[in-house]
Amino acid sequence: MSEPTHKPYRRVLLKVSGEVLMGDTPYGIDTKTVESVAEDIREIVQSGVELCLVIGGGNIFRGMAGAAKGMERSSADYMGMLATVMNALAMQDALERIGVSTRVQSAIPMATVCEPYIRRRAQRHLEKGRVVIFAAGTGNPFFTTDTAAALRAAEMQCDALFKGTSVDGVYTADPKKDPAAKRYDKLSYMDVLAQDLRVMDASAVALMRDNNIPIVVFSIKGRGNLLNVLRGGGVHTVVSTDRAA
Repeated sequence: MSEPTHKPYRRVLLKVSGEVLMGDTPYGIDTKTVESVAEDIREIVQSGVELCLVIGGGNIFRGMAGAAKGMERSSADYMGMLATVMNALAMQDALERIGVSTRVQSAIPMATVCEPYIRRRAQRHLEKGRVVIFAAGTGNPFFTTDTAAALRAAEMQCDALFKGTSVDGVYTADPKKDPAAKRYDKLSYMDVLAQDLRVMDASAVALMRDNNIPIVVFSIKGRGNLLNVLRGGGVHTVVSTDRAA
């Protein structure tokens, strides 16, 4: 990575797609993958960084896919939100088993399962060193977990939004389909929006731009990648106010 300097992070939000939790399986939650991500998160917490988390639900149910098959969009999106709660509980269990204090807060109240989302309570949990997992998206249909991650990152006053994916950054094209695709080291928010690079939803990118919160895209599949990138190393792409190098 060509970036010569690195600003330490005090508080970050980690966005993990639901598909990452499938591991090599075609569907659902792969326990070993969840445990690997949990170990990475424990390292971050032990380093003194306050961390909150948003997990997608695409490994269980994707609202857009349901709507495409004729399901009413709002109902499909609510089902997708419930899928994120299942992933959040799986991650909470993995974290608690390795000694990481964790709270799940859901945008859809379900008191017997987890806490409701309350901004000040979530901030207090972070200040006490607990990992807060935000579930059920924004609680509204027609918004993705990307938008929910951007919203929570802004509300929690995070220094950066880390997006853990199955690829090691943002490319000119899908590197899984186009071997000639080139990875960007740095991009501006406007680069992403103008080139429709699909880093995150346009609304999420715009929200990060308006709050001047950088987006760091990296591969979460390699053990230890999260801590390495958090320290300014490893392979990743940074989306911020700076122009592409």
